[in-house]
Amino acid sequence: MQNRFIMTAFGKDRPGIVADVTRMLYENGCNLEDTAMTMLADEFTLNLLFSCNQEGVEETLLQECERLDLDKEISAFIRPLPARQAKAPRAAAAATIHVEGLDQAGIVYKISQYLAKNAVNIVDLKSQAQASPESGTAVYLMDIHVQLPAGTALRAIEEGLATVADELHVEISLSQG
Repeated sequence: MQNRFIMTAFGKDRPGIVADVTRMLYENGCNLEDTAMTMLADEFTLNLLFSCNQEGVEETLLQECERLDLDKEISAFIRPLPARQAKAPRAAAAATIHVEGLDQAGIVYKISQYLAKNAVNIVDLKSQAQASPESGTAVYLMDIHVQLPAGTALRAIEEGLATVADELHVEISLSQG
């Protein structure tokens, strides 16, 4: 039986952090299926979806996570996933939302709250605050890849996002695909 897991790991950025984390998976017969890795501040973060055919591997992996923390100062957490369920594919249109404006608290929350209320699923979200070249003011940039429920009018979502944009004093654009 194939066991599937999600791991989140992070540690002070340095050469070798990816090798340290993936070595423990390789040495325990695990196979990476999907990853997202990036630097946040001076921490390198890893989100890994992996599988393993070995029975009882979860306990071993938990011990390996503790060893990563002690030996390499990498915090790692593993969560087992339930067996895959055969699901009928959900008809959904893909879209991308781009947000740009002065950095402030609540941008991600208010936009994601609006999307959740309208059953719009966030597939990927990347954001960063950076200094404006002209003024040095902190500008917040965010791109969100979403799935719109079948039958959702793109125009209705755009209008709702325009209301959120006005409230936050940011620019929000939506493009399909």
